[in-house]
Amino acid sequence: MKAAFIRDKGLAEAIEYGEVDKPVASGTQVLVKVKAVSVNPIDTYVRAGMVDFNLPLPFIVGCDLAGVVEETGPGAKMFKRGDRVWGSNQGLLGRQGTFAEYAAVEEKWLYPTPDNVGDEEAAASALVGITAHLGLVNEARIREGKTIFVVGGSGGVGSMVIQISKILGARVIACAGNDEKLRVCRDLGADEVVNYKTQKIEPAIRGFAPEGVDYWWETRRDPDFDQVVSALAPRGRMILMAGRDARPPFPVGPFYVKNCSVHGFVMFMATAEEQRVCASDLNEWMSAGKLKPRIHKVLPLSEASAAHKLQEENTIGGAGTLCGKIVLKP
Repeated sequence: MKAAFIRDKGLAEAIEYGEVDKPVASGTQVLVKVKAVSVNPIDTYVRAGMVDFNLPLPFIVGCDLAGVVEETGPGAKMFKRGDRVWGSNQGLLGRQGTFAEYAAVEEKWLYPTPDNVGDEEAAASALVGITAHLGLVNEARIREGKTIFVVGGSGGVGSMVIQISKILGARVIACAGNDEKLRVCRDLGADEVVNYKTQKIEPAIRGFAPEGVDYWWETRRDPDFDQVVSALAPRGRMILMAGRDARPPFPVGPFYVKNCSVHGFVMFMATAEEQRVCASDLNEWMSAGKLKPRIHKVLPLSEASAAHKLQEENTIGGAGTLCGKIVLKP
């Protein structure tokens, strides 16, 4: 089968597209004929060796997928041949990735795709949707009528955070770096938007939420804790999902006298049961048309190397040329 893979950790240019052995479903695995995958920042970190996983080589990159069940292992009970499925959490912790024509996946990491949801949409919603759900429901414990500030609202995770926050009844302030991305945030449901390049964030927040925001969703790799704590309301919660190597200063005094809290989490450390709860809600909302991924570009799987490079230019380089997810199709 054709796949996008690496022979060793390295730059985006290290990704090859070519023939590898087609996997076989064993145990409780399901063999999925892949119809669509999407690119996540964590994919690039694993490929580059920034996350210290032992990789089976050659290593197929990628976390997310959507497709059709081709066959099931002898112990698999949840799906049958012909079922449409989507999932994430592959290409991590030593598991092979999804950027291939076929992927053998443990059934616990797969979910049924609703009839009215396309494969591109399902794949683009996978990791980012589960991440947003885990952070908002498990960590923030978001409540109706409360206010959340979303950094990078037009991005893959940020766009999901805006939509799920609105579904759960919260008020949303989102920031982005240009007029097009601000419009995207508005279209996604943000009540107020802030251009972080031309506006000062804290005064803009205070104009909408005079007492501060109840939740701050941080997507930057190097957060400004002074800014965050100043903008949080008493008992405010900050949600961290990025910044693996960051060591920014932290305003201990202002933080603790406000009774604030910081909640850091990693999506792929959540249990299969926790992620299945997220997927159930995501399926309900996607099927009802309440939740849609922001897809920036669709490319053939053969352009995986270019897709990784574009993702890195934005995640690490701050290019600002990406507004949503990159989807690839075998």
